[in-house]
Amino acid sequence: MFHLLLAIIYLAFISLGLPDSLLGSAWPVMYQEFSVPVSYAGAISMIISAGTIISSLQTDRLTKKLGTGKVTAFSVLLTAVSLFGFSISHSFFALCLWAVPYGLGAGCVDASLNNYVALHYASRHMSWLHCMWGLGASLGPYIMGYALSGGQSWNMGYRYIAMLQVILTAILLFSLPLWKKQSTIGENTEDARGVQNEPLSLAQIFRIPGAKEVIITFFCYCALEQTTGLWASSYLVLHWGIGSETAANFASMFYIGITGGRALSGFLTMKLNDEQMIRLGQAVIMLGIVLLFLPFGQGTALLGLIVVGVGCAPVYPSIIHSTPEHFGADKSQAMIGVQMAAAYVGSCLMPPVFGLIANHINVALYPVYLLLILALMVLMHERLLKKTMG
Repeated sequence: MFHLLLAIIYLAFISLGLPDSLLGSAWPVMYQEFSVPVSYAGAISMIISAGTIISSLQTDRLTKKLGTGKVTAFSVLLTAVSLFGFSISHSFFALCLWAVPYGLGAGCVDASLNNYVALHYASRHMSWLHCMWGLGASLGPYIMGYALSGGQSWNMGYRYIAMLQVILTAILLFSLPLWKKQSTIGENTEDARGVQNEPLSLAQIFRIPGAKEVIITFFCYCALEQTTGLWASSYLVLHWGIGSETAANFASMFYIGITGGRALSGFLTMKLNDEQMIRLGQAVIMLGIVLLFLPFGQGTALLGLIVVGVGCAPVYPSIIHSTPEHFGADKSQAMIGVQMAAAYVGSCLMPPVFGLIANHINVALYPVYLLLILALMVLMHERLLKKTMG
């Protein structure tokens, strides 16, 4: 039964990744239909992120009251309804309204499911589960492309994903009894009776030793990942003079590096602990940034992006998985909820800041910007270890 639940969680991570790249793949068609500027995709993305931040901060309260299984099932259902809402929208305003429940659902399931895996499963599963999320995020544009190339509208692309989410919701509802069972064979488990019932306030969370450090670490990681992915093509085109189509293909290699790196990380975690995986990832990111600095043309730049992606691979899942060890099972859900909120703040805030730098100073500062974020992340992670590991 325990392994059946694990299979369902793997399926959930694939399904959760499916809608994350839909807006970007469909927007070139959508904005023309709605007669709005192409930049308006950012407004929808910001609304989704705001909802995700709010719900991430409430995950501790909801999970302690309802349990992970119910929170996950309800959140996926909310996501399915929102995606269906997108598919029947005929105005930009309607998209903005449906973006609210979509963000709320995405934040809850992300924080709650990650905490459950951190408490009950070995580190390798955290890496492989996030690899599955990458697989889902890669499949989303293909499903949208299938709809568009088949003579259907972008609405059907959203509807196909909504249908898959409804199926997942049904599976999760039938699996609710499994969430209450635990196994001790080869996995990390926690006694549910040791988890406190009272949710922690933000003030209480910030007073926990190491809390501010892990929040900043997570903020920096997600800022680095999102900035690298968003501005890779522009950096290659504007700084190296690479053609836009070639640059787009090069930029996609960054995400391939992350997905492949997470598949590899699952095996490495059998030999290395979470702290070693994070340090290894940071060192590889540093190597990738150094390659971006080297004045040897597009080949080195491509290699640098792939290496940064591979370096990013173990950091996110290892930070999440190490949370119960650093802060205890009773505080891990609250900590992961706040970490997720910090992740979305970093993803929303830091890429536009570099946009201003690129616009008003020089896009060549791209690797410098990434290096500064990495330096702060390394500093905060080392301070976290000193405070929580003695």
